[in-house]
Amino acid sequence: MKNIALVIAGGVGARTHQDIPKQFINVKDVPVIVYTLQAFQNHPQIDVIEVVCLEGWHDVLWAYAKQFGLSKLENVVNGGETGQDSIRNGLRDIAMRYHDDDDIVLIHDSIRPMVSAEVISDNIRVCRTYGNATTVVPCTSVMLTTDDSVVSEGQIPRDNLKITQTPQAFFLNELIEVHKKAITMDLLPSIASCALYIEMGKKVYLSMGSEKNIKITTSEDIEIFQSLLESKRPEWLKR
Repeated sequence: MKNIALVIAGGVGARTHQDIPKQFINVKDVPVIVYTLQAFQNHPQIDVIEVVCLEGWHDVLWAYAKQFGLSKLENVVNGGETGQDSIRNGLRDIAMRYHDDDDIVLIHDSIRPMVSAEVISDNIRVCRTYGNATTVVPCTSVMLTTDDSVVSEGQIPRDNLKITQTPQAFFLNELIEVHKKAITMDLLPSIASCALYIEMGKKVYLSMGSEKNIKITTSEDIEIFQSLLESKRPEWLKR
């Protein structure tokens, strides 16, 4: 019974307007992806880490693993043309070594470096209890609808809306079969694995997320991440 972290690091990060992929940008002298991998390395329930990595950066990642003591990193494979292709590449490689029915895989964005131990633990708990788990946070904003991005005449009640994050956990063998079925059905690539499950008519179960579990997609997000690293929680603020 293994808990396997599959970290997706195949993007080029064009929206950060940097010379290197955003997952390899240094923040306080540590690459973003290292913060992410350390979260899974330090979690006692995570057994193995697999990374789907941008081609040409594998040796850099292995060097980081040695430098920062990422002993759970077991393999690195190339990304695909889409996010789902990248996930599929990782799953194929993992399945060569792990195939027990009780093995689960936690799919996580390499550019969510603030994922906490509590979020990872709850993702595992929900998956093992209900069969899968998608990390979410409540929607706290007013949601407007628009046809032209200029004017709105409608809104969507936010009470029943959730914003998805990663990790998203699934039983490994079932997820592989879902991907195989998606290929035979010629489905368009889903944005997220939870969306793929829903397209297949399956239920997805929700685990606890965090507003701090930010996704770095712009240069402003890098500034926010650095501020979060430097911040200290006030003693009077309750958890």
